[in-house]
Amino acid sequence: MIMSQAGYEFRTVLRNGEQLLLTLIIPMVLLVLFSATSLLDLGAGRRVDFLAPGILALAVMSTAFTGQAIGTGFERRYGVLKRLGATPLPRGGLIAAKTLSVLGVEVVQAAVICGVALGLGWRPHGDPGSVIVLLLLGTAAFSGFGLLMAGTLRAEAALAAANLVYILLLAVGGVVFPLDKFPGPVRDVLELLPISALAGGLRDVLQDGAAFPAQPLLVLAAWAVAGLALAARFFRWE
Repeated sequence: MIMSQAGYEFRTVLRNGEQLLLTLIIPMVLLVLFSATSLLDLGAGRRVDFLAPGILALAVMSTAFTGQAIGTGFERRYGVLKRLGATPLPRGGLIAAKTLSVLGVEVVQAAVICGVALGLGWRPHGDPGSVIVLLLLGTAAFSGFGLLMAGTLRAEAALAAANLVYILLLAVGGVVFPLDKFPGPVRDVLELLPISALAGGLRDVLQDGAAFPAQPLLVLAAWAVAGLALAARFFRWE
């Protein structure tokens, strides 16, 4: 039942034009645009080496947080979650199915983004295990807060808030703008954001060859625990 529901959730995302724009097209446009032009000062080194890890982090946020908050919020508004809760699939199974769907979409995103980045000259190196742990912790952190938003706000409010957070974190989360361009005290605060930790951790591994960067992992773990605990406590199914 869980795999059947996960397959349905996965196909729904891929068939939804707005979701596809958010989760795949916008990250791809940012990757190609800023890799091929000098619109931004990205420091020394090849531009794609800085951008590719940040775009991978953005893809995780767009799927696990923004897309899930909006989609689940409207499912709750229209009673879809209530009806699914009355089926033989338990509520825990529904959460598991949504999680598997998010992970499936992220695999597609990673394959496409990495393929394009490699075509642009990206040459990643580092420990694949560290990358996987960072992506899983980032997914858990963003999923927790996405479900918290979807389960506590009206659908329209969740739509507006999720998009606003997406734009703000894109601007100040170190995705395409280097954090070292910000003043020191501001940078120290921004580094504690989940998107900054994920993007920075992926750069530490894929660009610098680090293994299991401690600070990004701790930041993401803290956000994951907080988000999932709050979602479990306050999520309302109807």
